[in-house]
Formats: sequence, structure tokens, C-alpha cells
Amino acid sequence: MSFASAPPRARLGFLMVTLVRQWRRQVEEQLLADGLTDATWAPLIHLRAWGDGVTQKELAERVGLDGSSLVRLLDILEGHGWVERRADPSDRRSKRIFLTDEGNRAVDRVRATMLQAELAMLQDLDDAEVEAMLAGMAKIQARMAALRTEGAP
Repeated sequence: MSFASAPPRARLGFLMVTLVRQWRRQVEEQLLADGLTDATWAPLIHLRAWGDGVTQKELAERVGLDGSSLVRLLDILEGHGWVERRADPSDRRSKRIFLTDEGNRAVDRVRATMLQAELAMLQDLDDAEVEAMLAGMAKIQARMAALRTEGAP
């Protein structure tokens, strides 16, 4: 059976992965001039979304990196002047991560680029189709969270 003739439920996961890769590539190509790669802009976006002052451990968990990989990434982000590590006042062994003014400007550039990519990607869909996709994805996301809680694969 070819992919095209497979039932829709058998094609969805592969199509989602393919779309995410294409979208990320398009966004990254536009951000490379600013020195921003997927690896560097993703934590910046998360820091803005969660607010300043998350610990390195929390950030590692939220972006799906192990501690040592995050430390190397934070070295890069700090080198660009996008983030600042500060000692945690309640636990001096722990560091909290803060976006700098330049980091906030980088996030603004990333968000603008993401919006352009999304508008281009969705230009052939009307608002009702986009809303239906969002509703479906929200259900999938909730189901995946439930599966993680239940301990299913």
C-alpha cells in the first residue's frame, strides 16, 4: 500500500512531522542572517512565553534537553547577549535565566518571521479551515498529554 492510498489516520503523523520540518526550515533560513538557528531561537521563545527567571533545570525540561546540552546552548545564547544567567537567591547552586533587551529584540524578530511563514503556509486555507485544524490539533495535544499521564507509549 502506498502512502497516498493509506487511510487518513495512518498518514497524519508522517504529514505532521513533514510539515513541521518544512516550516522550521523556512523560519530558520530567514533567521540565519541574525545568527538565530532553531536550536537558539526555540529557548528564547520559551523564555518569553514562561517569563524570566526560570531555572536552568526547568528550561532544560521544557525544551527537552539534558542539562549539559543546555549549558552549552546557554553559553552560546549568552555569547550573543540574548540571555543572562543569575544566581538563584534561594539556592546559590542554581542559576536562573533571563532574557536581555537584545534577547527580547531577537524574540520579536523570530515571532515576526514565524508569523510571515505561517501566513504564507496558510494562504490557501480560509479561516474556518484553520479553526478546524486548530481544534483538531488541540484534541490531539490533549490526548497525547493524557497518554503521557496514563503511562502509555
